[in-house]
Amino acid sequence: MESIISIKGLSKTYAEGFTALNNIDLEIQRGEIFALLGPNGAGKTTLISIICGIVNPSCGDVKVNGHNIQRDYRTARTEIGLVPQEIATDAFETVWAAVRFSRGLFGKAPDPAYLEKILRQLSLWEKKDNKIITLSGGMKRRLMIAKALSHEPNVLFLDEPTAGVDVELRQDMWRMVRGLRDSGVTVILTTHYIEEAEEMADRVGVINRGELVLVEEKHVLMKKMGEKELSLQLPEPLQEIPQILADLPLTLSSDGYQLVYRFDIKSEDTGLTEFLRRLNAANIEFRDLHTRESSLEEIFVNLVHGARLEREEQLSKEVQE
Repeated sequence: MESIISIKGLSKTYAEGFTALNNIDLEIQRGEIFALLGPNGAGKTTLISIICGIVNPSCGDVKVNGHNIQRDYRTARTEIGLVPQEIATDAFETVWAAVRFSRGLFGKAPDPAYLEKILRQLSLWEKKDNKIITLSGGMKRRLMIAKALSHEPNVLFLDEPTAGVDVELRQDMWRMVRGLRDSGVTVILTTHYIEEAEEMADRVGVINRGELVLVEEKHVLMKKMGEKELSLQLPEPLQEIPQILADLPLTLSSDGYQLVYRFDIKSEDTGLTEFLRRLNAANIEFRDLHTRESSLEEIFVNLVHGARLEREEQLSKEVQE
């Protein structure tokens, strides 16, 4: 699939010596929803700011739809719509004036029909003559998206798009984002809501301490790195795990009524057959069972934790040397 954003060898080190990004290589495909996950301070906002031309990189190359963000800044910037996390608007301007002005900033000819279409898609048309100060928080966030789309960009960045938004409005915004993707807009979002990435993203990138830990299609990531649980409900409680089962990856609930076996989805030998054989040998009966796969949140936490341990080990070796 064709890339609409191409990032090669991108790094950013600030004057005081802090490295926010370290040798990032990333290809974002045209027409996908790409979720960028990472803890606070991981480098997500710095990466977005460089692509959008707000921050200058220390080194590396970034192209948006074939246009270099530094050598061909104006053209590259017109390809991008940015919805920052913080809501910043002129409180006493009307909704219509705000989106019309945003379109004009990019040198686009007036197109009332297009702006009406955007406002209707975002359920803002009825509010077009209202001053922004009268809008709810959710409506103001929708307006930020309308302004970002006013100049018809091919790429839309959403930085924490549903922060502080209630559950119902969050669902509405998810539907809206999918609609944008279906219309051909490439959407890149950063989020602290793991379920948001799990619900919407086609691919997921995990960034930690300025380094891209992993980029993978969401369903492949969960298949490759997820863990599955087989939970058995017991008719009689166990006081402890029997010796015949002691070497297996089992946990016993505090009340003794649930036995949980964990296994790796990607492993050729899950050990389930051996587990069930030993259960039978131990004369342990069960009345119900169910399975559960790891969520994207659990995978994310494991990835970040593993990257942190790897970095600490590397630093320890450098100190010893």
